[in-house]
Order: sequence, then structure tokens, then C-alpha cells
Amino acid sequence: MRIVSGIQTTGNLHLGNYLGAIRNWVAMQDAMAPGDDCLFFLADLHALTVHQEPAQLAAATIEMAATLMAAGIDTDRAILFNQARVPAHSELCWLLGGTARMGWLNRMTQWKDKAGKNREGASVGLFTYPVLQAADVLVYQATHVPVGEDQKQHLELARDIATKFNLDFGVELFPLPEPIIPAEAPRIMSLRDGTAKMSKSDPSDMSRINLIDDDDAIAGKVKKAKTDPEPLPETIERLAERPEARNLVTIYAALEGRTPAEVLGEFSGQGFGAFKPRLADLTVAKIGPIRDRLTQLLADRGEVAAQLRKGAAKAQALAAPMLRAAQDAMGLQVD
Repeated sequence: MRIVSGIQTTGNLHLGNYLGAIRNWVAMQDAMAPGDDCLFFLADLHALTVHQEPAQLAAATIEMAATLMAAGIDTDRAILFNQARVPAHSELCWLLGGTARMGWLNRMTQWKDKAGKNREGASVGLFTYPVLQAADVLVYQATHVPVGEDQKQHLELARDIATKFNLDFGVELFPLPEPIIPAEAPRIMSLRDGTAKMSKSDPSDMSRINLIDDDDAIAGKVKKAKTDPEPLPETIERLAERPEARNLVTIYAALEGRTPAEVLGEFSGQGFGAFKPRLADLTVAKIGPIRDRLTQLLADRGEVAAQLRKGAAKAQALAAPMLRAAQDAMGLQVD
């Protein structure tokens, strides 16, 4: 089994990232059997689909790596690296560009959403980055890829590219990676608007709990989170029309490893004046150690960079044979 997944390097990670994805990465790493691999990469090449300030991108890459390590990614058990330091990603992307079809990319919903009406002004990278995503997983012969609902279409494209390449060149080179869709990954919403996802791009810092926030900031954001005047009900169904209340119950349940129904069983009939302080204490208890470890790691950015180099060397060793095999299949090796 070989799991491959990546994350963009822009912006600080927040509670939604941790509960929705990073915690699952750690669980996958911890569950791997001897001989299996987990590869987690920082998608700095994908970040280039829009303009990036070089110094900011470099700093964000180190900070993202440190955050993942603080959250539990162990660089001795998983392979952690930044994408740009493994040239096989870019090289295979170019090779697969001859296999992928314009019609396939035109149908990608994220291209339509991100380009909007200004398609002529969008970068070529924004249009073709699903091909790079395919290369990201195919270059390692990934067997499984963790995906959210918004990324399922991209994995389907990777499978289509792999199938066509194998058929075009008469090889059985690329296996078809299977999706891992975590059944229990909670959808964490904004603390200011229960109908919008918690996001690092939201202009209001009060809308999210950053993993770097100190204890007072965490507690303050929880206590000021938008709610309604009604007490908590007995069943989750009765929160259907109360998005902010449902979000806070979801966060509590996810942090404590319980179901929302179990949380309501404890707090039903109580108001948010009683619930929020308990949620604030729980959030501080869970996020505080991650922040403390992150602070320690960022005090020695050189060591974080060294860990990324170590991971990149391991990743390149795994990717090189597959890249060579693709080149051989296409007639590009003549030695």
C-alpha cells in the first residue's frame, strides 16, 4: 500500500485543516504496515498557478512543514517533502501532457470556478494543474489517495490519464489509484458564518482558529463565535436550521472523539453560556500542544529544511524508476 497526498503551501493551517485532513494523515501514517509507504508533500509547484512572492512562498513552505510535523507527521515514518525538490513530478507532468485531453481539462469544475469569466486572463498552470496532480500520484505508483469531495474529479482524471497511457503505449505501467474518503472527517465551518467553511482566505481572523494561536486567542475566538439564543436540543436533527450551533457541536465532538449525538446527550437544555467555556477549554487542550511544538520547530527553520531535504531524497528514489519506465515506454531512452 502506498498513500500519496499533498497540501498547498499558502497561509497558516487552521482547526478545519487539522480536523478535516491533517489528523487523518497522522492516523494513516500510524496505521501503515511494514513495507507500506505514506508520502505527504507540500504543493509549492501548484501554488505557482497564481503569482507568489518568492520570499513568502519559501517561508510558507517551511512553516507548513513545521505545522505538519507539530501535528504529528513523523519524518522517520512518513516521507515529507516539498514537491519542487523532486523533479520527477514536473518531468512526468510534461510526459502526461501528451496523453491528457483538452476536453477533459475543460470539464474540470475547479477550473471553471477559479477562472470564472476571465479564462483568457488565467494562467496556463491553472488550466493544466490537474495533469500535475495526476503526475504527483502516478509517479509513485500510488495505490490510494485521500480526497475530499472537491477533489474526487481530479483523481478520476488521474485514473483516466493512467488508463489511456497504458493503452496508448501497450504497457501496464500505471496502477489506478483508489480514493480514500474519510467517513468521519468533519466539515468545520466559519466561527462567524455557519454556512461557510472555515478558511485561511477569510479576511476576518475571528472566523477561524489558527494552529499557531495562543491560548487566550483560542478561548476568545470560541467565546465570541456566532451562536443563537436557543439552548442546545436533544437531537442533531433539531440543529438542521441552526448552522452556527451545529458547527460548535461538531467541533466539540471532533476534538473529543465523540459523536455530535453524544455531545448533545451531555449538553442538551444548556445554553451557550455554559457550552462555550467547555468548548474553549477543550480546544486549548488539544491545540495548545501542537502550537507549542510548532513554536519550537520554527525556532530552527534550518532543521525543518533538512527534514524536507531528507524526505525529498527518499521520494526521488521512489519516483526515478517510474519516470524512467515512462520514458522507456514512450521511446525517449536510446542508450
